[in-house]
Amino acid sequence: MIVTTAAFGLHRLTLIARVNEHTSEHGQPMLVEANWLLAGNSWHSSKSVPKLKKYYGLTDEDFTFIDKNSLSINEPVQALLIATISQLKDYADGKRKTLDLPLDFSMGTEFQQRVWQALQGIEYGETISYATLAQRVNSPKGFRAVAQANGKNPFSIIVPCHRVIASDGKLGGYTGGLDKKEYLLSLEGSWT
Repeated sequence: MIVTTAAFGLHRLTLIARVNEHTSEHGQPMLVEANWLLAGNSWHSSKSVPKLKKYYGLTDEDFTFIDKNSLSINEPVQALLIATISQLKDYADGKRKTLDLPLDFSMGTEFQQRVWQALQGIEYGETISYATLAQRVNSPKGFRAVAQANGKNPFSIIVPCHRVIASDGKLGGYTGGLDKKEYLLSLEGSWT
């Protein structure tokens, strides 16, 4: 696993990528996490690291941190992290409305994966309710389960769970904090 951090507005993100050995002879690099880094924390504090270790059978030695300025375009996993940082910067600068990156959803349950796929169908600048999202994943009464799946989304911003709000128009919850959800919705012009 290659780990780096990147600025996003006034905040920071932890980005983790790996080679997916199961997709081809050489393996395709995929993101396994893109999430908010809380102020004062290092990437080691990410709630995903223990899950990644357990799921993939990894140890601390299997994670290599590389500063974003030291990433090499010649190494496929590092090149993916460079592309991720570039796309996120363009999104933050208003130059990009969609992010097109290979994501590894395999750690999620089948239901979580359905929810994460449905989140990718919410357009830039659009917001929907948890109830609407539940309908989109054919679980009309499962809005609480949908909200929980949102909270487990390992790809903040890239898989836009910030675009899901409560039916009464309030923000609802957000793993990175409501300040970040409000920031993203304001950036997209869907929150004032």
